[in-house]
Amino acid sequence: MVRNGEIGLTEAKRTLRRYWWILPLSAVFLGGLGLGAALVLPKRYTSQTMVLVEQPTVGPDYVKPVVTEDLNHRLASMKEQILSRTRLQPIIEKFGLYAEVRGRVHIEDLVERLRTAVEIKPLEPTPGTQSRQLPGFYVDVTFDNPQIAQQICTEITSMFLEQNARERKQQANETTNFLSKQLEEAKKSLDDQDAKVAQFKRQYLGSLPEEQQSNLSILTGMNAQLEANTQALSRANQDKAFNESLIAQQEATWKASQTGQNPETAEQQLGALEEQLRSLQARYTFEHPDVVKLKKQMEELKKRMAGTPKNNPAANGSAQASAAEPPQIQQLRAKLRQDDMNIADLTKRQGQIQNEIRLLQSRVQASPMVEQQLKELMRNYQTAQDFYNDLLKKRQNAGVAGDLESQQESEQFRVYDPPSLPDRPSFPKKVQLAGGGFGGGLALGLAILYLIAIGDKSMHTERDVELALKLPVLALVPVLEALCQGKSEAPRNQPSLGAIGPHV
Repeated sequence: MVRNGEIGLTEAKRTLRRYWWILPLSAVFLGGLGLGAALVLPKRYTSQTMVLVEQPTVGPDYVKPVVTEDLNHRLASMKEQILSRTRLQPIIEKFGLYAEVRGRVHIEDLVERLRTAVEIKPLEPTPGTQSRQLPGFYVDVTFDNPQIAQQICTEITSMFLEQNARERKQQANETTNFLSKQLEEAKKSLDDQDAKVAQFKRQYLGSLPEEQQSNLSILTGMNAQLEANTQALSRANQDKAFNESLIAQQEATWKASQTGQNPETAEQQLGALEEQLRSLQARYTFEHPDVVKLKKQMEELKKRMAGTPKNNPAANGSAQASAAEPPQIQQLRAKLRQDDMNIADLTKRQGQIQNEIRLLQSRVQASPMVEQQLKELMRNYQTAQDFYNDLLKKRQNAGVAGDLESQQESEQFRVYDPPSLPDRPSFPKKVQLAGGGFGGGLALGLAILYLIAIGDKSMHTERDVELALKLPVLALVPVLEALCQGKSEAPRNQPSLGAIGPHV
């Protein structure tokens, strides 16, 4: 007796010994059904081809590929496009598929049938390799006609090859066009920045950072020129004052000689000249022009003193009253005019130098501000130039990648195995259906044996009796098989009088 649905080993052996014939009967029956189904079910044939992903002949280190999307994503996208109604309906019409039901079934249902008949399976990478790139994929087409299955597989495979080449070329062209437009805009921005920099340099010419050192050098030279010009102007003023004093002396001497009066003797003039010579020698050397000129004047005065007539001054004065000024005075007046011109030139030059110094000083003072503004302009210009150069490099790379796509030297799909012509059906398979039926029959037989075992309420042990009758067992009567030979056997399940046996 089975208690609480738990079957022990003893119950299992007892049930199997009595009902063993159920297992082979169910196994043979269901196996036969599977074999019969394999013979009766409509046959399906599968044509398969393998498409490998061929890597580009030029490595990515030399030409960066334009199409960087993961191949799994691209394959899924191409699968959705190829298995769409737009692409599958022409195949149905081209090969005349489902002709027997085309008039009764909507075209959407026929497209769905063909879609379920096509299977795209990615090819797994070789174990142990570090590359995660998809090496390829399988295209399986299952149909009731092997030739039609092969033709459909060929058509689907061609679609994948054409779609991949078209998408890669289109993406390369779109990338090139996009980069060309961006490059034009970047060039305009770079030209604008270049024009701003040029305008800024023209506006602040002389105050640019690279001109600061030259401005300082020029400023130092201009200060030296101003100092020299100031000294020259001072000497010119001194020469003018000296010449004016000489003219005054010469005029007084000349007028005195003309009128006979002698307000200032030649010796006094010579003493004055000597006093001036000592003053000049205290400041200048003996070769200084003023010193040399004053010495010449002293020599001329000495010569005049030596040649001056001493008799009849009144007659000489009346005779020379109408004479012109002596050449010495005229020369001194010419020198005085030259001194005035020299002083005017030096004064004008001094003003020019001072203006230039102020201009240089303003440039030097404005140089830090100009440098800061120029740095900002140059940063913008450098950013625009870097962006332009980067876009130019990318566009050139995209152009080369587009040429590789046109020449089919980039990543391409290559058919490794052409679509096969199946010689045996892929469904149904006799061995699989028969084996599955046989295994299912065994499982069904075991299930039936289990139900028989848990439904058996007979008592076979002392424990079963105690549980069923809730009375203690007083004695057990063994089976007397040896004593009952040749005689009519009593019923084996009949208990002895006055005892409760194990078999009731």
